[in-house]
Amino acid sequence: MKIGILNTDALKPEFVAVYGEYPDMFAKLLLAVDPKLELVTYEILRDEYPQDINEVDGYVITGSKLSVYDDVPWINKLKSFVRELHAAKKKTVGICFGHQLIAEALGGKTAQAEQGWCVGVQTTTFTGDASRFGTAGSAFQLISNHKDQVQELPEGGTLLASTESCPMAMTSIGNHILSFQGHPEFSKEYARALLDMRREIFGESVYQAAVDSLQQRDNSEQVANWILEFIAD
Repeated sequence: MKIGILNTDALKPEFVAVYGEYPDMFAKLLLAVDPKLELVTYEILRDEYPQDINEVDGYVITGSKLSVYDDVPWINKLKSFVRELHAAKKKTVGICFGHQLIAEALGGKTAQAEQGWCVGVQTTTFTGDASRFGTAGSAFQLISNHKDQVQELPEGGTLLASTESCPMAMTSIGNHILSFQGHPEFSKEYARALLDMRREIFGESVYQAAVDSLQQRDNSEQVANWILEFIAD
């Protein structure tokens, strides 16, 4: 199976030296599940796109420090590409910014969350028709780091799971789009580095609660399995 990583960010050099860029994090996550997997990266900030959408089996859209409602040329072009993928029913997975961008591109709405930043390990509870992933009321844990969130689903969107502060934390459209607000690709070490960098922005109580939450188990490997099974199906 061949997956295209649509990379929508460039990390600080000091982070890249230790943790790599987002495509490196996804490679570590996904190859641990399927070592035979082939990954190809498209650097969206450099206007790199596939010549043919079918040159890979599916796509993963990464996180980004920007907001999906920012009027930036590369964001607008990526939204158009997402609409193309949707029209072709091409397997597409969105993570954080990718999750939000899919919703915005297809007629939903993303905005800043009223409560502000949501950071640390979050319990994500299945609330809807998610039988292929989990039963209603069951839950999984993922690291989050966001201040924007999806507030309205696009037409045809299905709510699958929510966190306490993010009602639309996992969604799908048909059998070709799946997206998560949380970050399965984040290691706890990288998550801690981000928390430390933004400590003053978060405030001490939010920062400390998030740091404490990193002691909890997260289910990144399970989510990686879901992503690969979804694309392969």
